[in-house]
Amino acid sequence: MGRKKRVREEDEETAAEEQPDTSESRSLYEVLGVDRNASHEEIRRAYHKSALRLHPDKNPGDENAKEKFQQLQNVMAILGDPEKRELYDQTGSIDAADIDGDAVKSLYKFLRTLFKTVTEDDIDVFSASYRGSKEEEKDLVTLYTKFKGDFKKVFNQMMCSDPQLDSHRFMDIIDAAISSGELKEYKTYRKWASEVSKTPRHPNPLAPPKKKKKNGDSTAELTALINHRGKKQMDSLAATLAAKYGNKGKGVKGGKSSKTTEEPSEEEFLAAQMRVMKSSKSVEEPSEEEFLAAQKRVRKKSKRSRA
Repeated sequence: MGRKKRVREEDEETAAEEQPDTSESRSLYEVLGVDRNASHEEIRRAYHKSALRLHPDKNPGDENAKEKFQQLQNVMAILGDPEKRELYDQTGSIDAADIDGDAVKSLYKFLRTLFKTVTEDDIDVFSASYRGSKEEEKDLVTLYTKFKGDFKKVFNQMMCSDPQLDSHRFMDIIDAAISSGELKEYKTYRKWASEVSKTPRHPNPLAPPKKKKKNGDSTAELTALINHRGKKQMDSLAATLAAKYGNKGKGVKGGKSSKTTEEPSEEEFLAAQMRVMKSSKSVEEPSEEEFLAAQKRVRKKSKRSRA
């Protein structure tokens, strides 16, 4: 009996020593002892276990028990709320996640107006201006060099391209660059070009494409991916603003205020998003590096056109 009493007293002492430290050295997930990808139910169970250990009634000899228990409740207030948890995951800031739900919704609603929804017509307009341009030719040369003449990979990465429409057109561009000494000829390319030469040329490869039915249309899939990317941008910006301005009294780490964010031009937005286009059969979202590289190219193009 005496042994059980000693074990119980030791457990109570251990619980009294535990403190849900919410400093930057520990994440809120570590405080609860769960993984970052833990489900809501797992977080709830971990909170209940910790609450039983840290409740002031369980630790009458600990003068800080009430404060520790309050900190635990603050952790649950963030991780137990889907919107605040998402904000915390994106920023790592407790201050950002501490703003109330109405403020979060208002911020998201405002930022949603800064990012237009991309339609299939928008994609067609951009495609018409890009195909046959110097920018397209530059991208083609870059991808040819990158993939050493493997046009299966080139078409998989080339924006607004279609092997049935553009094979002869691209072959003419590459052959001219090889003849001028600008590009090296690869065996893989020569084999592909030989096969292309055996097929008939498209009479008007740069003609606007005919509208397709939306049943299984890859353009619809592309539009969905572009809009998904736009939402991710908006979410990220919302998280950043919330981290900076959500709780002025608490102060969030950061440098000087950044310059006012300008709404991207329609050309910049569309061109950057078009990096998500793969082939018409396989559309995948691009990596962050590819997306940023596309934005950089579009900004350069935009500056040249304004000059």
